[in-house]
Amino acid sequence: MAIDLTPEQRQLGQENYARVADGMTRRRFLKGAAAAGGAMAIGVPAMYFGYQTVHGKPVKAALIGGGDEGGVLVGEHNPDFIKFIAVCDIRPHNQKRIIEGDPKVALRKGFRKMYGNSEADDLAKKHMYSDFREMLKNEKDIEMVVIALPLHLHAPVAIECMKFGKERGKPVHVLCEKLMARTVGDCKQMIKTAKDTGSILSIGHQRHYSLLYANARDILEGGVLGDIKHIRALWHRNFSWPYSAEKTPWPAPWTKEDMELAEGFPPPMLRDGWYPPIYKKDSEALNDPEKLHKYDFKSMQELVRWRLFDRTGGGLMAELGSHQLDACSIFLGKVHPLAVTAIGEQSFFDRLGKGDKNPREADDHVFATFEFPGKNHPHGPNKGSDNDDIVVVTYSSISTNGFEQYGECVMGTRGTMIVEAEQKVFLYNERDPAKKGGDPKATAVTVTTGDGKKPALESGGTWGPAASTTAGSSAGPAGSGTGPVSRGYREEMEDFAFCVRTWDPKLGYAKDNAGAYRQRLPRCHGEVAMADAIIALTSNLAMRNRKEPRIEFDPKWFDAAEMEATPEKKHSA
Repeated sequence: MAIDLTPEQRQLGQENYARVADGMTRRRFLKGAAAAGGAMAIGVPAMYFGYQTVHGKPVKAALIGGGDEGGVLVGEHNPDFIKFIAVCDIRPHNQKRIIEGDPKVALRKGFRKMYGNSEADDLAKKHMYSDFREMLKNEKDIEMVVIALPLHLHAPVAIECMKFGKERGKPVHVLCEKLMARTVGDCKQMIKTAKDTGSILSIGHQRHYSLLYANARDILEGGVLGDIKHIRALWHRNFSWPYSAEKTPWPAPWTKEDMELAEGFPPPMLRDGWYPPIYKKDSEALNDPEKLHKYDFKSMQELVRWRLFDRTGGGLMAELGSHQLDACSIFLGKVHPLAVTAIGEQSFFDRLGKGDKNPREADDHVFATFEFPGKNHPHGPNKGSDNDDIVVVTYSSISTNGFEQYGECVMGTRGTMIVEAEQKVFLYNERDPAKKGGDPKATAVTVTTGDGKKPALESGGTWGPAASTTAGSSAGPAGSGTGPVSRGYREEMEDFAFCVRTWDPKLGYAKDNAGAYRQRLPRCHGEVAMADAIIALTSNLAMRNRKEPRIEFDPKWFDAAEMEATPEKKHSA
């Protein structure tokens, strides 16, 4: 994110963050530990996020969609909390990959590594499906489904699974990958169905379960950066390099026949994760109009390269921007944006029908500017009266240059925080002109209580190593460079399982007198996740309206009960 930092400045920034995070988060950790008491919370994340063990009763789950993200979820889940008893995918290539793992991506371990040979073979031979409806009918013990399908299928499949659970008299709970749905109207229908059926619905925005982001949020909520007026977020990648077929074959049990490319489909011209090869085995099994129509695809291209099409995907804002705008919203107190101005360009790849340079409908460069309410704005965290208290958030995602790491840079009147690649956090103070001092990027800081009795950054001299974030732990706060950092997938699934185990379908989504849900829900349940979908999908609408690229967000869009109030109805593409 910060391209001018020297190695020494990077190290100092991480040490600054570790020192400040230690003081800011210790109280929160101890409070969570006290709340857990003797209830067998397991480890720091469980105590921090408030969930507990499932007492040796893992939730029986089915995976619907064994592709890229499905592979990550399988590789990151904890079998003590969730036990997959069935899998559904229509592509032979994905069916094999979800069992054997992906040798190119370490996170996609596959069931063979997670469960061992015997159970993996049993899944592959007896519990592998191409029709999720058949799977639901045959696998009577399914308690939850994990949906990792192309975007346009999220809503219809999730809704049908939840309705199936009501019909059988036992809920089918749904953990669905992000973005929540292809339209905001679909998001609202998913929420309504969850409430009607008594099913838990959660969406996989894993930053809600990242200790790194939780620690960063604690620092921001403490006010140590002063008044925040700007956040810069980006996720840049370079897909301009020529593609070449793999020369080294995948290891056994993968064969040459498994990797043979289908005839009649252009191979990638450039290295591009959204334009993967189409394999012969998939084409032989599915390249038939009737079969494709059954699964709601118009072509093999749309099936395998679904992220490239407007009907099946949501472009860069849905796939990447939704994660980072979610983080920015969390940093600002989980507030909703006021307006967005956005431009999308297809300036590098070819358009469909106009060339063979990885053609697509999706934009390959997007730039968006959001106006968020500040803490004293009427719609801000403090519900103040200052309509001019605005925080500007900029977001960009480009496909031709990967010079900077992806992340977020939060800039306040007293300091700057950089969150880099979901793995590291750097913290620097602003130079006080009334005091002697040099470059803030070379100044060690700690946190003190200022005159207003609020935490504040204070420059210092030479400090010792960062303290641990919890008593009895040798590791510093997440992102301090003291060890590997979880991106939140595992914690997200553990908490979902805990919610399932404590859920009472009869009580469902009932609220108390204060308007809070009486039962525990995952941190990114449907109503929370819908806000992220609104941000991404409204940005796409703004990009398509070149004459008036600024759209103001209607508060009714964020109200799940307002079924007819959606951005797509007011601002048609």
